[in-house]
Amino acid sequence: MSTTACVVLAAVAFAAGFVLARRRPALPEGGWKDEATFTTLHIAAMAAPSLRAGLTKESARRAVRHLRALLGTSALAITSTDAALAWDGACTDEVLTHARAALASGRPHVFAGEPYGAVVVPLTVEGTVVGALAAYDEELSAALVRTVTEVARWVSGQLELAELDSSRKRAMEAEMRALRAQISPHFVYNALTTIASFVRTDPDRARELILDFADFSRYALRKARDFTTLADELTCVDRYLLLERARFGDRLRFSVQVAPEVLPVPVPFLCLQPLVENAIKHGMRGHDGKGEVRVVVRDAGPEAHISVEDDGMGMEPERARQVLDDDPRNQGNGIGLANVDVRMRQIYGEAYGLVVETAVGAGTKVRLRVPKARHSSL
Repeated sequence: MSTTACVVLAAVAFAAGFVLARRRPALPEGGWKDEATFTTLHIAAMAAPSLRAGLTKESARRAVRHLRALLGTSALAITSTDAALAWDGACTDEVLTHARAALASGRPHVFAGEPYGAVVVPLTVEGTVVGALAAYDEELSAALVRTVTEVARWVSGQLELAELDSSRKRAMEAEMRALRAQISPHFVYNALTTIASFVRTDPDRARELILDFADFSRYALRKARDFTTLADELTCVDRYLLLERARFGDRLRFSVQVAPEVLPVPVPFLCLQPLVENAIKHGMRGHDGKGEVRVVVRDAGPEAHISVEDDGMGMEPERARQVLDDDPRNQGNGIGLANVDVRMRQIYGEAYGLVVETAVGAGTKVRLRVPKARHSSL
Protein backbone atom coordinates (compact mmCIF):
# COMPACT_ATOMS: atom_id res chain seq x y z
CA MET A 1 0.00 0.00 0.00
CA SER A 2 1.35 3.49 -0.83
CA THR A 3 2.35 6.01 1.84
CA THR A 4 -0.65 8.17 0.96
CA ALA A 5 -3.02 5.23 1.39
CA CYS A 6 -1.45 4.40 4.76
CA VAL A 7 -1.87 7.99 5.97
CA VAL A 8 -5.48 8.07 4.84
CA LEU A 9 -6.16 4.71 6.48
CA ALA A 10 -4.72 6.03 9.73
CA ALA A 11 -7.06 9.01 9.49
CA VAL A 12 -9.95 6.64 8.81
CA ALA A 13 -9.09 4.64 11.92
CA PHE A 14 -9.03 7.82 14.00
CA ALA A 15 -12.23 9.30 12.57
CA ALA A 16 -14.17 6.04 12.55
CA GLY A 17 -13.59 5.74 16.26
CA PHE A 18 -16.30 8.37 16.69
CA VAL A 19 -18.88 6.29 14.82
CA LEU A 20 -17.92 3.06 16.54
CA ALA A 21 -17.99 4.76 19.91
CA ARG A 22 -21.52 6.03 19.49
CA ARG A 23 -22.72 2.59 18.31
CA ARG A 24 -21.33 0.56 21.19
CA PRO A 25 -21.26 0.80 24.97
CA ALA A 26 -18.11 2.16 26.56
CA LEU A 27 -15.42 -0.30 27.51
CA PRO A 28 -13.07 -0.16 30.46
CA GLU A 29 -10.45 2.57 30.20
CA GLY A 30 -7.45 1.54 28.07
CA GLY A 31 -9.31 -1.10 26.03
CA TRP A 32 -11.63 0.84 23.74
CA LYS A 33 -9.00 2.57 21.65
CA ASP A 34 -7.27 -0.70 20.78
CA GLU A 35 -10.53 -2.46 19.88
CA ALA A 36 -11.74 0.46 17.75
CA THR A 37 -8.48 0.57 15.80
CA PHE A 38 -8.46 -3.18 15.26
CA THR A 39 -12.10 -3.24 14.14
CA THR A 40 -11.57 -0.34 11.76
CA LEU A 41 -8.48 -1.85 10.15
CA HIS A 42 -10.10 -5.27 9.90
CA ILE A 43 -13.19 -3.94 8.13
CA ALA A 44 -11.08 -1.78 5.83
CA ALA A 45 -8.95 -4.80 4.94
CA MET A 46 -12.10 -6.72 3.99
CA ALA A 47 -13.27 -3.93 1.68
CA ALA A 48 -9.91 -3.23 0.04
CA PRO A 49 -9.65 -6.25 -2.34
CA SER A 50 -12.98 -5.40 -3.96
CA LEU A 51 -12.05 -1.74 -4.43
CA ARG A 52 -8.71 -2.73 -5.94
CA ALA A 53 -10.73 -4.15 -8.85
CA GLY A 54 -11.85 -0.62 -9.77
CA LEU A 55 -15.23 1.07 -9.53
CA THR A 56 -17.77 -1.34 -11.02
CA LYS A 57 -21.16 -2.67 -9.97
CA GLU A 58 -19.61 -5.91 -8.78
CA SER A 59 -16.78 -4.32 -6.82
CA ALA A 60 -19.15 -1.76 -5.27
CA ARG A 61 -21.60 -4.52 -4.32
CA ARG A 62 -18.88 -6.48 -2.52
CA ALA A 63 -17.44 -3.44 -0.75
CA VAL A 64 -20.52 -1.48 0.28
CA ARG A 65 -21.57 -3.56 3.27
CA HIS A 66 -18.05 -3.44 4.72
CA LEU A 67 -17.91 0.33 4.27
CA ARG A 68 -21.30 0.71 5.93
CA ALA A 69 -20.04 -1.40 8.86
CA LEU A 70 -16.97 0.83 9.00
CA LEU A 71 -19.11 3.98 9.20
CA GLY A 72 -21.91 2.55 11.35
CA THR A 73 -24.56 4.53 9.45
CA SER A 74 -28.13 3.49 8.72
CA ALA A 75 -27.44 3.12 5.01
CA LEU A 76 -24.67 3.62 2.47
CA ALA A 77 -24.59 3.93 -1.31
CA ILE A 78 -21.78 3.97 -3.88
CA THR A 79 -22.40 5.66 -7.22
CA SER A 80 -20.54 6.22 -10.44
CA THR A 81 -20.90 9.54 -12.25
CA ASP A 82 -24.22 8.48 -13.74
CA ALA A 83 -25.66 5.53 -11.80
CA ALA A 84 -26.13 4.05 -8.34
CA LEU A 85 -23.82 1.04 -8.32
CA ALA A 86 -24.63 -0.53 -4.94
CA TRP A 87 -26.22 0.24 -1.59
CA ASP A 88 -26.65 -1.34 1.80
CA GLY A 89 -29.49 -0.41 4.11
CA ALA A 90 -32.59 1.65 3.31
CA CYS A 91 -31.29 4.36 0.99
CA THR A 92 -33.66 7.09 -0.24
CA ASP A 93 -34.77 7.46 -3.83
CA GLU A 94 -32.84 10.74 -3.97
CA VAL A 95 -29.41 9.09 -3.88
CA LEU A 96 -28.60 10.08 -7.48
CA THR A 97 -29.88 13.62 -6.93
CA HIS A 98 -27.65 13.92 -3.88
CA ALA A 99 -24.69 12.36 -5.68
CA ARG A 100 -24.97 14.69 -8.71
CA ALA A 101 -24.68 17.75 -6.50
CA ALA A 102 -21.46 16.46 -4.97
CA LEU A 103 -20.14 15.25 -8.32
CA ALA A 104 -20.75 18.63 -9.94
CA SER A 105 -18.99 20.61 -7.21
CA GLY A 106 -16.29 18.09 -6.33
CA ARG A 107 -16.89 18.78 -2.63
CA PRO A 108 -18.74 17.01 0.21
CA HIS A 109 -22.44 17.89 0.59
CA VAL A 110 -24.81 17.48 3.53
CA PHE A 111 -28.55 17.02 2.95
CA ALA A 112 -31.13 17.24 5.70
CA GLY A 113 -34.10 14.88 5.41
CA GLU A 114 -36.58 12.58 7.09
CA PRO A 115 -36.12 9.97 8.33
CA TYR A 116 -32.48 10.12 7.15
CA GLY A 117 -30.13 12.91 6.27
CA ALA A 118 -27.22 12.33 3.90
CA VAL A 119 -23.50 13.05 3.73
CA VAL A 120 -22.27 12.70 0.16
CA VAL A 121 -18.56 12.86 -0.72
CA PRO A 122 -17.05 12.60 -4.22
CA LEU A 123 -14.67 9.76 -5.08
CA THR A 124 -11.70 10.77 -7.18
CA VAL A 125 -8.92 9.10 -9.15
CA GLU A 126 -5.92 11.29 -9.95
CA GLY A 127 -8.00 14.41 -9.44
CA THR A 128 -10.91 13.26 -11.60
CA VAL A 129 -14.30 12.66 -9.96
CA VAL A 130 -15.42 9.10 -10.75
CA GLY A 131 -18.27 8.57 -8.31
CA ALA A 132 -19.60 9.31 -4.84
CA LEU A 133 -19.99 7.79 -1.40
CA ALA A 134 -23.37 8.62 0.16
CA ALA A 135 -23.94 7.87 3.85
CA TYR A 136 -27.47 8.09 5.33
CA ASP A 137 -28.23 8.40 9.03
CA GLU A 138 -30.82 9.78 11.43
CA GLU A 139 -28.26 11.97 13.14
CA LEU A 140 -25.96 14.25 11.15
CA SER A 141 -22.98 15.89 12.81
CA ALA A 142 -19.66 17.52 11.97
CA ALA A 143 -17.86 14.41 13.21
CA LEU A 144 -19.88 12.19 10.86
CA VAL A 145 -19.08 14.49 7.94
CA ARG A 146 -15.37 14.25 8.73
CA THR A 147 -15.58 10.49 9.08
CA VAL A 148 -17.40 9.97 5.77
CA THR A 149 -14.92 12.33 4.10
CA GLU A 150 -11.95 10.33 5.39
CA VAL A 151 -13.50 7.02 4.35
CA ALA A 152 -14.16 8.47 0.88
CA ARG A 153 -10.51 9.54 0.70
CA TRP A 154 -9.44 6.02 1.58
CA VAL A 155 -11.80 4.54 -1.03
CA SER A 156 -10.39 6.99 -3.59
CA GLY A 157 -6.89 5.82 -2.65
CA GLN A 158 -7.86 2.21 -3.30
CA LEU A 159 -9.39 3.17 -6.65
CA GLU A 160 -6.19 4.98 -7.58
CA LEU A 161 -4.22 1.83 -6.77
CA ALA A 162 -6.65 -0.09 -9.00
CA GLU A 163 -5.96 2.36 -11.81
CA LEU A 164 -2.22 1.93 -11.29
CA ASP A 165 -2.66 -1.85 -11.51
CA SER A 166 -4.64 -1.41 -14.73
CA SER A 167 -2.06 0.97 -16.18
CA ARG A 168 0.70 -1.47 -15.30
CA LYS A 169 -1.15 -4.29 -17.02
CA ARG A 170 -1.68 -2.16 -20.13
CA ALA A 171 2.01 -1.26 -20.13
CA MET A 172 2.95 -4.94 -19.89
CA GLU A 173 0.65 -5.78 -22.80
CA ALA A 174 2.18 -2.97 -24.85
CA GLU A 175 5.63 -4.27 -23.96
CA MET A 176 4.69 -7.74 -25.14
CA ARG A 177 3.46 -6.32 -28.45
CA ALA A 178 6.74 -4.46 -28.80
CA LEU A 179 8.58 -7.63 -27.84
CA ARG A 180 7.09 -9.54 -30.76
CA ALA A 181 7.99 -6.65 -33.05
CA GLN A 182 11.62 -6.89 -31.90
CA ILE A 183 12.21 -10.34 -33.39
CA SER A 184 15.43 -9.65 -35.26
CA PRO A 185 14.73 -8.65 -38.87
CA HIS A 186 18.23 -9.90 -39.69
CA PHE A 187 17.29 -13.34 -38.43
CA VAL A 188 14.13 -13.39 -40.56
CA TYR A 189 16.08 -12.27 -43.64
CA ASN A 190 18.89 -14.78 -43.03
CA ALA A 191 16.45 -17.63 -42.36
CA LEU A 192 14.51 -17.00 -45.56
CA THR A 193 17.73 -16.63 -47.55
CA THR A 194 19.02 -19.91 -46.14
CA ILE A 195 15.77 -21.68 -47.03
CA ALA A 196 15.91 -20.25 -50.55
CA SER A 197 19.41 -21.68 -51.00
CA PHE A 198 18.04 -25.20 -50.46
CA VAL A 199 15.03 -24.91 -52.76
CA ARG A 200 16.83 -26.31 -55.79
CA THR A 201 19.68 -28.26 -54.23
CA ASP A 202 17.68 -30.01 -51.49
CA PRO A 203 13.90 -29.40 -51.77
CA ASP A 204 13.09 -31.76 -48.88
CA ARG A 205 15.44 -29.85 -46.57
CA ALA A 206 13.93 -26.57 -47.74
CA ARG A 207 10.44 -27.86 -46.92
CA GLU A 208 11.51 -28.94 -43.42
CA LEU A 209 13.10 -25.55 -42.77
CA ILE A 210 9.99 -23.74 -43.96
CA LEU A 211 7.95 -25.74 -41.46
CA ASP A 212 10.51 -24.97 -38.73
CA PHE A 213 10.34 -21.27 -39.61
CA ALA A 214 6.53 -21.40 -39.56
CA ASP A 215 6.54 -23.06 -36.12
CA PHE A 216 8.97 -20.50 -34.75
CA SER A 217 7.00 -17.58 -36.20
CA ARG A 218 3.67 -18.94 -34.96
CA TYR A 219 5.04 -19.09 -31.43
CA ALA A 220 6.99 -15.83 -31.43
CA LEU A 221 4.26 -13.78 -33.10
CA ARG A 222 1.23 -15.32 -31.43
CA LYS A 223 -1.05 -13.37 -29.13
CA ALA A 224 1.35 -13.25 -26.26
CA ARG A 225 0.44 -14.23 -22.74
CA ASP A 226 2.49 -13.25 -19.74
CA PHE A 227 3.56 -16.85 -19.20
CA THR A 228 4.14 -19.99 -21.16
CA THR A 229 5.71 -23.30 -20.17
CA LEU A 230 9.40 -24.07 -20.22
CA ALA A 231 8.61 -26.90 -22.63
CA ASP A 232 7.11 -24.43 -25.14
CA GLU A 233 10.05 -22.04 -24.73
CA LEU A 234 12.48 -24.88 -25.42
CA THR A 235 10.52 -25.93 -28.51
CA CYS A 236 10.85 -22.35 -29.78
CA VAL A 237 14.60 -22.45 -29.05
CA ASP A 238 14.89 -25.80 -30.86
CA ARG A 239 13.28 -24.39 -34.03
CA TYR A 240 15.50 -21.31 -33.83
CA LEU A 241 18.65 -23.43 -33.49
CA LEU A 242 17.67 -25.65 -36.44
CA LEU A 243 17.30 -22.57 -38.64
CA GLU A 244 20.61 -21.12 -37.47
CA ARG A 245 22.32 -24.48 -37.95
CA ALA A 246 21.05 -24.55 -41.53
CA ARG A 247 22.59 -21.11 -42.02
CA PHE A 248 25.99 -21.76 -40.42
CA GLY A 249 26.31 -25.47 -41.14
CA ASP A 250 28.93 -27.36 -39.16
CA ARG A 251 30.45 -24.11 -37.97
CA LEU A 252 27.71 -23.94 -35.33
CA ARG A 253 27.56 -26.63 -32.68
CA PHE A 254 24.95 -26.67 -29.97
CA SER A 255 23.71 -28.90 -27.18
CA VAL A 256 20.60 -28.74 -25.01
CA GLN A 257 20.37 -30.55 -21.67
CA VAL A 258 17.07 -30.39 -19.81
CA ALA A 259 15.83 -32.01 -16.61
CA PRO A 260 12.43 -33.44 -17.63
CA GLU A 261 10.77 -32.53 -14.33
CA VAL A 262 11.06 -28.80 -15.03
CA LEU A 263 9.35 -28.86 -18.43
CA PRO A 264 5.91 -27.81 -17.02
CA VAL A 265 7.38 -24.86 -15.10
CA PRO A 266 5.74 -21.55 -16.10
CA VAL A 267 8.21 -19.00 -17.49
CA PRO A 268 7.86 -15.51 -19.01
CA PHE A 269 7.07 -15.57 -22.72
CA LEU A 270 10.18 -15.36 -24.95
CA CYS A 271 12.73 -15.40 -22.14
CA LEU A 272 15.10 -18.04 -23.60
CA GLN A 273 15.31 -17.41 -27.34
CA PRO A 274 16.91 -13.96 -26.86
CA LEU A 275 19.65 -15.55 -24.72
CA VAL A 276 20.37 -18.16 -27.39
CA GLU A 277 20.34 -15.52 -30.11
CA ASN A 278 22.83 -13.45 -28.12
CA ALA A 279 25.04 -16.51 -27.57
CA ILE A 280 25.14 -17.32 -31.28
CA LYS A 281 25.83 -13.71 -32.24
CA HIS A 282 28.79 -13.46 -29.87
CA GLY A 283 29.90 -17.08 -30.06
CA MET A 284 30.38 -17.05 -33.84
CA ARG A 285 32.73 -14.06 -33.75
CA GLY A 286 35.77 -16.05 -32.69
CA HIS A 287 37.51 -19.29 -33.61
CA ASP A 288 37.49 -18.59 -37.38
CA GLY A 289 33.74 -18.14 -37.50
CA LYS A 290 33.00 -21.29 -35.54
CA GLY A 291 31.21 -21.53 -32.24
CA GLU A 292 29.40 -23.70 -29.73
CA VAL A 293 26.30 -22.90 -27.71
CA ARG A 294 25.22 -24.90 -24.68
CA VAL A 295 21.81 -24.66 -23.02
CA VAL A 296 21.42 -26.34 -19.63
CA VAL A 297 18.21 -26.42 -17.59
CA ARG A 298 18.46 -27.93 -14.11
CA ASP A 299 15.97 -28.74 -11.38
CA ALA A 300 16.94 -26.77 -8.25
CA GLY A 301 14.17 -27.58 -5.78
CA PRO A 302 11.77 -24.62 -5.72
CA GLU A 303 13.41 -23.14 -8.82
CA ALA A 304 14.53 -24.02 -12.33
CA HIS A 305 18.08 -22.87 -13.10
CA ILE A 306 18.86 -22.07 -16.73
CA SER A 307 22.20 -21.24 -18.32
CA VAL A 308 23.06 -20.35 -21.92
CA GLU A 309 26.78 -20.42 -22.67
CA ASP A 310 28.93 -19.73 -25.71
CA ASP A 311 32.67 -20.22 -26.31
CA GLY A 312 33.14 -16.96 -28.16
CA MET A 313 35.39 -13.99 -27.54
CA GLY A 314 33.71 -12.90 -24.33
CA MET A 315 33.81 -9.31 -23.11
CA GLU A 316 34.95 -7.11 -20.28
CA PRO A 317 32.67 -7.47 -17.23
CA GLU A 318 32.03 -3.73 -17.37
CA ARG A 319 30.70 -4.13 -20.92
CA ALA A 320 28.35 -6.87 -19.67
CA ARG A 321 26.99 -4.48 -17.04
CA GLN A 322 26.41 -1.85 -19.70
CA VAL A 323 24.48 -4.36 -21.82
CA LEU A 324 22.14 -5.14 -18.92
CA ASP A 325 21.78 -1.47 -17.95
CA ASP A 326 20.96 -0.39 -21.50
CA ASP A 327 17.43 0.74 -22.32
CA PRO A 328 15.74 -2.36 -23.84
CA ARG A 329 14.15 -0.11 -26.47
CA ASN A 330 17.59 0.81 -27.84
CA GLN A 331 18.39 -2.75 -28.92
CA GLY A 332 17.28 -2.80 -32.52
CA ASN A 333 18.79 -6.09 -33.65
CA GLY A 334 16.70 -8.41 -31.54
CA ILE A 335 14.99 -8.64 -28.20
CA GLY A 336 18.25 -8.36 -26.28
CA LEU A 337 19.44 -9.29 -22.81
CA ALA A 338 18.30 -6.03 -21.23
CA ASN A 339 14.69 -6.72 -22.20
CA VAL A 340 14.73 -10.17 -20.59
CA ASP A 341 16.55 -8.83 -17.53
CA VAL A 342 13.98 -6.06 -16.98
CA ARG A 343 11.03 -8.44 -17.34
CA MET A 344 12.51 -11.02 -14.97
CA ARG A 345 13.06 -8.39 -12.28
CA GLN A 346 9.61 -6.88 -12.80
CA ILE A 347 7.89 -10.26 -12.46
CA TYR A 348 9.91 -12.00 -9.77
CA GLY A 349 11.84 -9.24 -7.99
CA GLU A 350 15.31 -7.72 -8.15
CA ALA A 351 17.02 -10.93 -7.06
CA TYR A 352 15.90 -12.67 -10.27
CA GLY A 353 17.70 -10.53 -12.83
CA LEU A 354 20.09 -12.11 -15.32
CA VAL A 355 23.62 -12.97 -14.20
CA VAL A 356 26.31 -12.64 -16.86
CA GLU A 357 29.65 -14.41 -16.37
CA THR A 358 32.24 -13.37 -18.93
CA ALA A 359 35.84 -12.32 -19.54
CA VAL A 360 37.81 -11.44 -22.65
CA GLY A 361 38.69 -14.65 -24.47
CA ALA A 362 36.68 -16.83 -22.05
CA GLY A 363 33.24 -16.89 -23.66
CA THR A 364 30.01 -15.80 -21.99
CA LYS A 365 27.50 -17.57 -19.76
CA VAL A 366 24.10 -16.05 -18.96
CA ARG A 367 22.22 -17.53 -16.02
CA LEU A 368 18.65 -17.03 -14.84
CA ARG A 369 16.48 -18.52 -12.12
CA VAL A 370 12.77 -19.12 -12.40
CA PRO A 371 10.57 -20.00 -9.39
CA LYS A 372 8.42 -23.04 -10.06
CA ALA A 373 5.40 -21.41 -8.46
CA ARG A 374 3.75 -19.13 -10.97
CA HIS A 375 3.92 -15.45 -10.12
CA SER A 376 1.33 -12.86 -11.21
CA SER A 377 2.75 -10.56 -13.88
CA LEU A 378 2.07 -6.77 -13.19
